[in-house]
Amino acid sequence: MAITRPNQVSPKDDWNASVIAPNQQASEMTTVPRSVLFVGAFPRPAGLDRYASGDLALRLESRGWTTRVTSSRPGRLARPWNMLIETWRARHQYAVACVDVFSGPAFLGAEAACAVLRRLGKPYTLILTCPSHYLLTEMRSMRTDLVLLPNPLDVARYAFHERRPLLRHLVWLRAFHETYNPELAVEVLGRIRKQYDDVRLIMIGPDKGDGSLQKTRRTAKKLGIDEAVTFPGAVPKLDVPNHLSRGDIFLNTTNCDNTPVSVMEAMACGLPVVSTNVGGIPYLVEDGESALLTPPADAEAMSNAVVRLMHEPILARRLARNGRQRVEAFDWSVVLPRWERLLESVTPGFGAHWDHEP
Repeated sequence: MAITRPNQVSPKDDWNASVIAPNQQASEMTTVPRSVLFVGAFPRPAGLDRYASGDLALRLESRGWTTRVTSSRPGRLARPWNMLIETWRARHQYAVACVDVFSGPAFLGAEAACAVLRRLGKPYTLILTCPSHYLLTEMRSMRTDLVLLPNPLDVARYAFHERRPLLRHLVWLRAFHETYNPELAVEVLGRIRKQYDDVRLIMIGPDKGDGSLQKTRRTAKKLGIDEAVTFPGAVPKLDVPNHLSRGDIFLNTTNCDNTPVSVMEAMACGLPVVSTNVGGIPYLVEDGESALLTPPADAEAMSNAVVRLMHEPILARRLARNGRQRVEAFDWSVVLPRWERLLESVTPGFGAHWDHEP
């Protein structure tokens, strides 16, 4: 990563090294064209490509942009201060900024960073650039200048293959948190194994510490199917395609959602998807065409949908093909040029035009 740093600091050593010495006058520096600062949370030891904005920074850099990111500092108090300091100290090293906006206390840090950028007269975009038609629809009443830029996927990394025959290995991929209702996946398996005792489930993802993982394990044991459920924990991003390729049907059990990358990854790999019909899911897939959708927290409906796929291989293959075709529209080759046009359109003196295509 060719982020400009003093003294040739390695990107692995410090993503936030300042490019301006404390005694250096601002008048000595000039803004670098086609340069962008990403302001958000990029905690180590994970690499930049683990974060959506970090991955974007790396890909922009491969296309000739100069990029910086802040902050990789640990701690919810230290990180916002570091963001503000770097936003100010590196002010002559970027032409435009992208500010990640999440929820809760993170709003305060994002607003503080935006205040610094306004004080500097720097253009910025909030990554509130909507990643889904769902968010765009829900937030249109709040602002008129929202831009739809979907969460991208490197589709070529996900080998597509149709399941012939469709075997009975279910895959669940998400963080263990009550929002994603992991217990539902085990309840679904319990119902299916009353008819087909060779069906198995792998549940991949980190433990978010709210007790959901323990509750899911207890439910599996209570239903007498704990030996049929595997919990490998979190896996590296690069290993996700390999894990998905071993499955046959993907379960998405969440109670609320936007445009989950895990579902997109499953579709890219050719897994037919059975998902709860919540939030942005029906904006991502069409029921009966690219996935089967069921009501939230309904183990009976979801287990019936899975059994239907087992009985209807033609339907399963149609969902898989349509799913792959759908996610190809989210490939980096499609999304990255739109990001470039957006950033160029707000960069002073660049003269680029942004088209608000949906």
